[in-house]
Amino acid sequence: MTDTTSSQGHSAKARAERKRQRSLDTRRSVIWGERIAGGVITVGGLMVIVAVIGIMVFLFRVVMPLMAGGELLGNTRYQLDTDQDVIWVNGDEFQTLGLAVAAEGRVITYHVPTGTEVSREQFDFEGAEVTAVAGTLSRNQVAFGFDDGTVRFAGLGFEAVSTSRRNLPEDLVEIDERDRMRDGRVYTEVGTGDFRTLSSVVELGAAEVVSERPIIAVDYRVGGTRERPTLSFATVDTDNAVRVSRSRVQVNMMTGEETVTTTTTELPTPELAPGETVTGILLSGGADRALVSTDDGVVFRYDLRNMDNPRMAERRRVADDGVAVTAMTYLSGEESLVVGGADGSLNVLFQLQTGTDATSDGRELVRARTHVPMPAAVVDLSEAQRQKEFSAVDADGNVWVHHSTSDQVLFELARSGDVTTNSSAMIFPRSDGVMLVSQGGEVEAWQYRQRHPEVTLGVLFGRIWYEGYDAPAFVWQSTAGTDLAEPKYSLVPLIFGTTKAAFYAMLFAVPIALGAAIYTSEFVDRRVRATVKPVMELMESLPTVVLGFVAALVLAPLVEEWIGAVLLGFFALPMGLMLGAFTWQALPARVALRLDGFPKFILMGLSILVAAWVALQLGPTMERLLFFGDFKAWTTGRIGTGTPFMFLILLPLAYVAVAWSFRKTLGHHYRALLGQRDRSAAGRLDALRWLVLLAAAMGLSLGVASLLTALGYDPRGGLIDSYQQRNALVVGFVMAFAVIPNIYTLAEDALNSVPAHLRAGSLACGASPWQTSIWVILPTAASGVFSAIMMGMGRAVGETMIVVMAAGNTPIMEWNIFSGLRTLSANIAIELPEAVRDGTNYRVLFLAALTLFIMTFVINTLAELIRQRFRKRAFQL
Repeated sequence: MTDTTSSQGHSAKARAERKRQRSLDTRRSVIWGERIAGGVITVGGLMVIVAVIGIMVFLFRVVMPLMAGGELLGNTRYQLDTDQDVIWVNGDEFQTLGLAVAAEGRVITYHVPTGTEVSREQFDFEGAEVTAVAGTLSRNQVAFGFDDGTVRFAGLGFEAVSTSRRNLPEDLVEIDERDRMRDGRVYTEVGTGDFRTLSSVVELGAAEVVSERPIIAVDYRVGGTRERPTLSFATVDTDNAVRVSRSRVQVNMMTGEETVTTTTTELPTPELAPGETVTGILLSGGADRALVSTDDGVVFRYDLRNMDNPRMAERRRVADDGVAVTAMTYLSGEESLVVGGADGSLNVLFQLQTGTDATSDGRELVRARTHVPMPAAVVDLSEAQRQKEFSAVDADGNVWVHHSTSDQVLFELARSGDVTTNSSAMIFPRSDGVMLVSQGGEVEAWQYRQRHPEVTLGVLFGRIWYEGYDAPAFVWQSTAGTDLAEPKYSLVPLIFGTTKAAFYAMLFAVPIALGAAIYTSEFVDRRVRATVKPVMELMESLPTVVLGFVAALVLAPLVEEWIGAVLLGFFALPMGLMLGAFTWQALPARVALRLDGFPKFILMGLSILVAAWVALQLGPTMERLLFFGDFKAWTTGRIGTGTPFMFLILLPLAYVAVAWSFRKTLGHHYRALLGQRDRSAAGRLDALRWLVLLAAAMGLSLGVASLLTALGYDPRGGLIDSYQQRNALVVGFVMAFAVIPNIYTLAEDALNSVPAHLRAGSLACGASPWQTSIWVILPTAASGVFSAIMMGMGRAVGETMIVVMAAGNTPIMEWNIFSGLRTLSANIAIELPEAVRDGTNYRVLFLAALTLFIMTFVINTLAELIRQRFRKRAFQL
């Protein structure tokens, strides 16, 4: 019986053990589920890493061509059939036909790639000898000056028409694999199957008497309309007499006959030193200014805005003493003057309105850029038609192609033939080649490809002196009202705008979000927390385009109209909360306990509303008292001083200083005095202490502000400047509204994850809930709180629609909170849809995206390193 009972007991124990073991054994499906989940998470993480690397590789691939150098595609060299000196050269935009004009009037049209002569004509100069020649920017209109004091105008251009294959003439002569010719025309097959037909257009006008002496320098500009063109030209004769002539041409639309009316004005004779001679003259397109250069490195500038009273406005030395100005030209747009010297120097000058008394019109020529000098004396300068490029030829036959804005030499070319005679060069209209023709008729042409000459690292991240600016600056302006303007691709204003927007957004968001997180985590009733947190998280679901719309069309006008109330609100809201807190502290304990929870939360909201109402009512009064009744006029510096604003800015710092001093000197005695009173009396005494400290802080702030004003400091023009409706203040408000839910949610979760025993231990040691929150809970959760802040900062840095709609999109660099800005992301959103694929602006916008990517990556990396450090400190607890 005993054995049976024992056997049954062992069986029961065995069954219980097996049952327990089965309960401990994990089902196979759970194990496989965990393995699959782990694999999916691993693969997903790897795919994220691959995606990030792929994005970066793609961005680099699009951006790298910006830094690529030019590519020389080839060159050709041949001798034209001429026994006369070549004085002018032109080429068409397709690099198919060239025109060379010889000194005795022979005009040769030739095939640029091979040198094959296409046609030949002869100008009749009536025995006069050409002594000066100049042309327009397009090089199709040319002026010849002669030794008899006359000037003739010539057209030396090209005509391009389309010829279908069925209309193609027979007996075409093949020039090369691409081109054929007949009767002075060259036929080139294009992608549509038709043929582009090119021919030269050559015509010579009648002689016009300008002077009785030989012309030694001439320049020529064409304006007006096709029916009534205006020809402006300037001449210098051997007596150094400078004349500017304007010829108005009237064309009879019926007969084609031209009637030319010329008006000539003689300018004041330049005051030359003994032995000094004139080397050239340059006229602006509008004929409102003229420049005369000498062999002593001096340029005389004439003001021709009033042709009845022309004035010599300025005498400016543009080269070293004794160094002759051997060539000069305007770049496209005529804002930049390029001057070449006998020492090989290449300088670029701007005409700026400086208000100087040294010139008659308050303007002066200022040397803005100094390019790499040529090995020998500069003998010819030729500007590009579509970009800020120019070619320079020196006496040794070197041909360098420069880009002025980016200050780089794109190509260093050299003549391979005879260099004993001077040469003239031209850049083809599409800036894809340069042609050099010597006086003896030797032609050498180079074809090249330089896709992004206007971009260098210096342009992207350095200060550049742009046309029309009085000093080097960081500027972003990718497009303008005319193609002749310099594109400006500095990313620094965009990086600055991104930083500025994020700074002001975080300045508003971090205190509010962290304060709310600490309050709901440590102080508020659970029922209130269960309502507040979902509402805060719901804020994150609002589309940023809606927020931007509200900011631009509603908030910005309201802030502008009620700017006084807005400024007062920065102080009224905290003071309203403080007064509400002291009022709550003065309540009897029984009443305070009864109203705790939702009633307390509602009373807090009422305190905020009352403070906002007070700010709204007192805003105009404050504006009258502190800012002389007009805050926007005050920001411009027209009225008042900087004392009121400095008083407001310094007030929080002054309060911190006063409160710290009180704590260090009287804090212990004050705490003992509070301990001797009941709750209500202690609350009233504490409110009185706060009011006294606030009054002392206001006095200290006003004193420091007055002292700074007496020392001559004024914040206007720096942190504060003219008020714009769409500004960083509005952006800061709305972006903070968008960022607060991110920071609040993550920070509140981090605070709640702090172990309860730390909180209980601190309270058990006699610390107040506030002391426990600040000195125990917050340091322990520092890694999570810091991560929350960095997540919010990442959101602010990458925000697009709010800044697009509410920031004004002005890429300026100033910390003025009342001015606009443009961020990297907003710039991409605005300009990328209009950017030409693979163009310079297109690639620079991708560089902006890469810059934003790198900024985010660096910020997140630093944040993770700091977070890990906080985390290690927390683990030690």
